[in-house]
Amino acid sequence: MVLGLLGYFYGVIVPRVPAIDAVTDYRPKIPLRIYTADNVLIGEFGEEHRDFIPIGQVPDMMKNAVLSIEDTRFYQHGGVDWIRAAGAARANLRGGFREGASTITMQVARNFFLTRDKVLGRKADEVALAFKIESALKKDKILELYMNQIFLGRRSYGFSSAAQAYFGKRLDQLSIAEMAMLAGVPRDPVSNNPVVNPRNARQRQLVVLKRMRELGYLNDAQYASAKEEPIRIAAKRQEFDTHAEYVAELARQMVFDQYRDDAYTRGITVHTTILKAEQDAAYDSVRRNVLAYDQRHGYRGPESLIDLPSNPEERADDIREELRKRPVSDGLMPAVVTEVSAKLVAVETMDGERIEISGAGLRFAAPALAASAKAAIKLRPGAVVRIAQDKAKDKEKDKDDKPWSIVQLPQVAAGFVAIDSATGAYHALVGGFDYGLNKYNHVTQAWRQPGSSIKPFIYSASIEKGYSPGTRILDEALAMPSGGGNTWTPQNDDGKFDGEVSMRRALVHSKNVPSVRLLRAIEVGYGHEFLGKFGFDLARHPKNLTMALGTGAVTPLQLAGAYAVFANGGFAVKPYLIATIKDGNGTILLETPVPAGGDETMRVIDQRNAFLVDSMLRDVTRFGTAAGATRQLGRSDLAGKTGTTSDAFDGWFAGYAGNVVGVAWMGYDDPRSLGGREFGATLAMPIWVDYMRAALDKRPGKERAVPEGVLREDDDWIYAEYAGSTEFKTIDMDALPALPGDPAEPGEAAVPGQPPVPGLPAVPPVPQQSPPVHGAESQAGG
Repeated sequence: MVLGLLGYFYGVIVPRVPAIDAVTDYRPKIPLRIYTADNVLIGEFGEEHRDFIPIGQVPDMMKNAVLSIEDTRFYQHGGVDWIRAAGAARANLRGGFREGASTITMQVARNFFLTRDKVLGRKADEVALAFKIESALKKDKILELYMNQIFLGRRSYGFSSAAQAYFGKRLDQLSIAEMAMLAGVPRDPVSNNPVVNPRNARQRQLVVLKRMRELGYLNDAQYASAKEEPIRIAAKRQEFDTHAEYVAELARQMVFDQYRDDAYTRGITVHTTILKAEQDAAYDSVRRNVLAYDQRHGYRGPESLIDLPSNPEERADDIREELRKRPVSDGLMPAVVTEVSAKLVAVETMDGERIEISGAGLRFAAPALAASAKAAIKLRPGAVVRIAQDKAKDKEKDKDDKPWSIVQLPQVAAGFVAIDSATGAYHALVGGFDYGLNKYNHVTQAWRQPGSSIKPFIYSASIEKGYSPGTRILDEALAMPSGGGNTWTPQNDDGKFDGEVSMRRALVHSKNVPSVRLLRAIEVGYGHEFLGKFGFDLARHPKNLTMALGTGAVTPLQLAGAYAVFANGGFAVKPYLIATIKDGNGTILLETPVPAGGDETMRVIDQRNAFLVDSMLRDVTRFGTAAGATRQLGRSDLAGKTGTTSDAFDGWFAGYAGNVVGVAWMGYDDPRSLGGREFGATLAMPIWVDYMRAALDKRPGKERAVPEGVLREDDDWIYAEYAGSTEFKTIDMDALPALPGDPAEPGEAAVPGQPPVPGLPAVPPVPQQSPPVHGAESQAGG
């Protein structure tokens, strides 16, 4: 009979098992990983989260923990542990297939080629494959395959990945207790999962520790200490060191377009041009200023309402079920109100913690606590709210002692991008308030009206025509037929006219009527075509005079590339994100060459043109609609322009300094007014300022040298070839009266209060504040 079984095994089973190329030529599925330029991991994509680690780098204690529970005689047997098999057979004969005798080699065979079903046919194939593997590979190589291939729950394959998933640590950072817990998982990654079943995982861990002590891998002190050590599981499977989710997704799309599904299994690593410190600053700035806007516009009430059962256990279950639907948004935690009074609100969180909120923590939601509060916003037991803990640094207080406040998830959207003005390399990108809540990338995908942020390009076109910052433009009412018997009458932001203004003053104070007259003077067709030099999509811009007020469409990224032309002296740049792509072996698959600065083949406007526009944009930040930027940052090299579209649907700020160009935008995805007292200077400029404070911290101020061919005439710059000529001195003026004094000298604030604009929806005046609000621009393009 024995001979018959052996004959069947070698004559039937061995020939039918598959070749073992998958283990002899092991190519683990390593996920795609995205990094910053300074080597910080910001994204990982792939079905199998795996960090391949050579067996020589696996800590001995980790190997001992695995061998003690999975295969004590691994280095003695030839693929099958017959002693263990006999014991398992006796147990199984007493009551069905309850125990297995699979060695590590047999588990490798099963993981690569077979299923986990406990049937005799599969077991025979497993044994045959184990013999094949043992004859082809050394023991350490087999153990290496096992340590990297085995599934350990939480989408983790291999012990190195599981160490990160469960404990947020590298394998060599684990304690003995943590290693023992991981070693207990492979037998059943669901039942022994420390996240899903912590009690089972703990029991299995104690079995592993006891076995390690019996085999002499632990001494009495190590054993006792490991048994008592509390296990702390990482809150999430993976938390990256910086919030760059939109960046990681953008890079993933680029890699997938080139390598398709192989991108997720080949161990490809991508290094972007993003800088961690600047990305952190951009993310924090967007979050802070979106929340500030949201706070200015009041509490909208609870997210939803649930009925709370009287039974405590049922109540806890219902609360968990409701909160499970609502992800935490970086500190904005969902909770359910359980008690309410005028001075105290108690809430319960996902993990059953009771938190009491009082005092200043109720200030934002105070209208919802009033007796007269409308039903839609009133807080009562069962209300689902958001709470946040004070982030203020206070060394005297522990985290648990810091007060909580009732807050809410903002509905408004925002985006910010910063690029290198010379090369186009991204420095930072934040595509929205929270990637987990809205994956739409507002930096690259949102086409919005730019408002007055488009004006510098119209002024650049006029300079190329011969006009200069000192050109005088008539600032009086303008009425033009607009078809169908209608008349278009563009208005200035304050509804007033100065009689005449210089071109510089018109841009610095975002004057709409002079800007329209300027475009009419150079002709719409010329101005429209000129926009193309900066990379704008001409099909998205109207070929009429409203173009001067920004009624076309741009993305924040496109606008950043356009402003880079002024920042770098006249050269086109192509923003790029990916620096290098390497495969799992470290071979470079793609390397983006860093563009050389000053390449004349990339010049799109005259250096003198860029200088003149830059001089005007610097004045915008000194005493124009963006005067707050210079005051807050204390630098003289800032340049930029605010933008507010009709009815304040969009708020913009685009600017640069120190070779960094940044563009900030805020608006609703479903366009609606941001508020009558909101402008580019109150919405977007604070985002830009907060980012630049960090980005420019170690970048010295930079003054621009006067290029050849530029002269001073009438106290302003002009192309040398037009000096002394009167051809381009005025627009829409028959004479040259003396210019009225400019009441806003450098360092003075723009007028904060703006009366209603005739012919357009009224904009409530902005009350004087300290510091004053800047950038109160026209609804028609300021």
